[in-house]
Amino acid sequence: MQRIRLRYTKRGRLRFTSHRDFQRAFERALRRSEVPMAYSAGFTPHPRVSYANAAPTGTGSEAEYLEIALAEPRDPAVLRELLDESMPVGLDIIDAVEAHTSGLADRLTASVWELRLDGVEPGDAQKAVEAFLAAEAVEVQRRTKNGMRTFDTRGAVVSLEVVPVTGTAEADRPLDNACAILRLVVRHLTPAVRPDDVLSGLRAVADLTPPVPAAVTRLAQGLFDEESGTVTDPLAPDREAVTTAPPTAAVTADAKAPEGPAA
Repeated sequence: MQRIRLRYTKRGRLRFTSHRDFQRAFERALRRSEVPMAYSAGFTPHPRVSYANAAPTGTGSEAEYLEIALAEPRDPAVLRELLDESMPVGLDIIDAVEAHTSGLADRLTASVWELRLDGVEPGDAQKAVEAFLAAEAVEVQRRTKNGMRTFDTRGAVVSLEVVPVTGTAEADRPLDNACAILRLVVRHLTPAVRPDDVLSGLRAVADLTPPVPAAVTRLAQGLFDEESGTVTDPLAPDREAVTTAPPTAAVTADAKAPEGPAA
């Protein structure tokens, strides 16, 4: 059984797609592309697809991940193209590698987020960011299925900064009004701290309240490197395993097989 790991996006208006909607679209793409899926056992077999840390509905993303199991081997690059052609524009399959390591979900320990705050002056955003970073703890409340819960957002935020506005940020929104762009790196802790929790923290410490909802995009997620302070590519170990893997048993046997008598 071959395992393929895929990276996909949620862009533009498709950021409002729920995780369940994406699952349905992806399973249809698997059928259209005639992917030889491996199925679970039991009375109701279903395709073996594992989703890892999906972004909340309403947020865009450039770095969502899933893993599929195949009953027959396929070239990851070809498979990616076939699936991407069968997906709606905005839900794009942008990378595929064969899994040679375990624990993909364990390598998703942090995310890089970009928050577009329309109607907020960059100077005001900078003051709020400085107040947030200077605080030892920033507690916010969020309603969960078990009721209201209070937790600290400051501890999960590795970095938070105001970055220049560019024409590439959220192309479906105008750039001719006041706008601040925040870039933050957040660790995946329990309870999970989401970008909207950080916005609640900014409101608590500096009364920063955008006049319209923020446009939130996940730029990357992966293993957080303590030394560099960056979020690394979670698929890199699988690519490296391909370049360093020894010859397969079949190839080695063929290389050692004695030649037959000359004709």
